[in-house]
Amino acid sequence: MSGFVDEAQLNVRGGDGGAGAVSVRREAHVPLGGPDGGDGGKGGDIWLVADRNVSSLLAFKDHPHRRATSGAHGQGKKKHGAGGIDLVVAVPEGTTVHDQDGQLLADLVRAGDRWLAAAGGRGGRGNARFLSNRRRAPSFAEQGEEGQERWLNLELKLLADVALVGFPNVGKSTLISRISAAKPKIADYPFTTLEPNLGVVRLDEGDEIVVADIPGLIEGASEGRGLGHQFLRHIERARALAILIDLAPTAELEPAEQERILLAELQGYRPELLDRPRVLVGSKADIADVDRAANWDGPTFSAVTGEGIPQLVGAMADAVRSARSALPEPEPFVVHHPQPEGLTIERIDTGAYVVHGRAAERAVALSDITNLEALAYVQERLKRLGVDKALAKAGAKDGDPVHIGKFSFDYLAE
Repeated sequence: MSGFVDEAQLNVRGGDGGAGAVSVRREAHVPLGGPDGGDGGKGGDIWLVADRNVSSLLAFKDHPHRRATSGAHGQGKKKHGAGGIDLVVAVPEGTTVHDQDGQLLADLVRAGDRWLAAAGGRGGRGNARFLSNRRRAPSFAEQGEEGQERWLNLELKLLADVALVGFPNVGKSTLISRISAAKPKIADYPFTTLEPNLGVVRLDEGDEIVVADIPGLIEGASEGRGLGHQFLRHIERARALAILIDLAPTAELEPAEQERILLAELQGYRPELLDRPRVLVGSKADIADVDRAANWDGPTFSAVTGEGIPQLVGAMADAVRSARSALPEPEPFVVHHPQPEGLTIERIDTGAYVVHGRAAERAVALSDITNLEALAYVQERLKRLGVDKALAKAGAKDGDPVHIGKFSFDYLAE
């Protein structure tokens, strides 16, 4: 079974917030001690963090669920509950995150890039927090908010300086084993490589470049034929391309036709790939067909004998340096935060109105609306948030049903 996985689904759930406490101070000789219920702790967040020590998404293949711990409940004497512990989930550099609808949520390119995948629920406030001149002895507290939960689609696009591109069995795996310490599986039949291999090539100047052995392309790959999209995805981030042309007698296509098809597939998948520096080189020089070699005017190499390899590595290094010099200076790391949600009103098929917005949903979800005092507080809170005005603007009339989260009520115009 392959140990490389470049697509996976992940289910994340932030920790629930702890409930606030309802408590009244009771001590000898203190008949009116007042409310002293503490707040519940916040639930833990879940962060996805790019880590260079993680090479694939294998960890999520059979175990897709990740959970953060919940916050503790508040107690009397204004004791606040402890917060839940954040959970950091390591993913490979180059991981993109999409929602179930395919929308891109985060692109974790370099080590240290992080994204808040699931926010922990806010802890409920204890009754001591609701003390006011009008409310001298509040008898209610907030419940803890549930942690955010959702399914995510993870996709890995390898980070490499050079991507080796060519038809199956053109010699990419043999080449990468020759110029680096990578040890890919090598055999004389098509599609030996079913997963990308990365190799680090150290140059004489002390510099180094990362070369990716991309599984062989076939005609129609850009349209998804075979495993085209899965293979081509790993070329997207490469700074330069090395196009390998098979000169052996066993090659089915002539060099010019190989080049045409490979470039057409790259253009069909991502047209901008053709704008990147590239090296065009003939492979298998040691067994090259005489006629093909005579018609080939570009550089050649043999991964078996080593002929032309120093020149090829030098050409790839020059292409990478050219591409690197054109790049802006990268930031140390990127932190992606979900955008805050506003307040929106939706009219559904039943004629009811649905209020969307985390602040409004929190106001009703955290409060015990069976308590009349708590219900009055919720009504005040929703009015301050502008829910009444938003409903009126949306056309709500007296008696229209309104849903906010799991709470429903009939609209009453002022």
